[in-house]
Amino acid sequence: MPDDVICAHENGVRNALDAGWKILERGGTALDAIEAAVMVMEEDDTFDAGRGSFLTSDGTVEMDALIMDGATLRAGGVGGVQHVRSAIKLSRLVLEKSPHVYFVGEGAERFAEEHGMQLIDNKELVIDREVNRLRELKAKLAAGGKDTTFSGGQDDIHPAEMSSHDTVGALALDVHGNIAGATSTGGTLNKDPGRVGDSSLIGCGCYADNASAAASCTGWGEPIMKLVLAKSAADEVARGKDPQSAARAAIASLKTRLNGHGGIILLDAQGRYGIAHNTPRMAWGVRSAEGAQVGIKR
Repeated sequence: MPDDVICAHENGVRNALDAGWKILERGGTALDAIEAAVMVMEEDDTFDAGRGSFLTSDGTVEMDALIMDGATLRAGGVGGVQHVRSAIKLSRLVLEKSPHVYFVGEGAERFAEEHGMQLIDNKELVIDREVNRLRELKAKLAAGGKDTTFSGGQDDIHPAEMSSHDTVGALALDVHGNIAGATSTGGTLNKDPGRVGDSSLIGCGCYADNASAAASCTGWGEPIMKLVLAKSAADEVARGKDPQSAARAAIASLKTRLNGHGGIILLDAQGRYGIAHNTPRMAWGVRSAEGAQVGIKR
């Protein structure tokens, strides 16, 4: 996160908190709150979600998202969608309207259209900043003569183009005592078309269970998937760890076992939360009846 975008990240997180809190303070559900919060960030091109997402090697946007209800363990996820404005809104439709949990690609978009979501041209999600970012990366890789996918083995060296992430996530606890989690992303810069990361996979980039915790992750998806990081962290809360300790342990494991990098937020049904990361910076925010905190965690 370069210095010149710190304020934009803080403002985006603050706006998301406000949207979610407005729902919670009038007695709304945790699911409604996190959907609203994530949609705000999907519409903000500061983040790698919705409009402004990182581009695939083909120059298109492909989005993944998941939303999960901690009270019932119901979940809805989508992968590789290209023609909807909000991947998290579509995920909520899957949770509410389908006996299935997960849709991908054309099937996901057909489901969206059948349930009243307007399909859009993928170009509406592409912005000049990301076109230039992709062009610069490809030129750099071409000049160096390196593989455009990996600079080393996937278990110990991260891909050169995966050095930045801006996946968004939200967790909430409502007045009914229920928690929920959501994660949305455009994936990694210059990814191969069809690649699905951790964000939309239950237990990997997102999880929620009233009996343990809700979790949302950001970072290099492949190691996060291998460790089923969100579920692993939530399980530690169920075993008695406080969310902050569980968050730190999850990120420590990500680094020590697979040399992975990323961040995680955790929230349990008691209202305790944890935030941890091993990247130079991560934007975060917390809102409760006592007020709001927003910042860049270093």
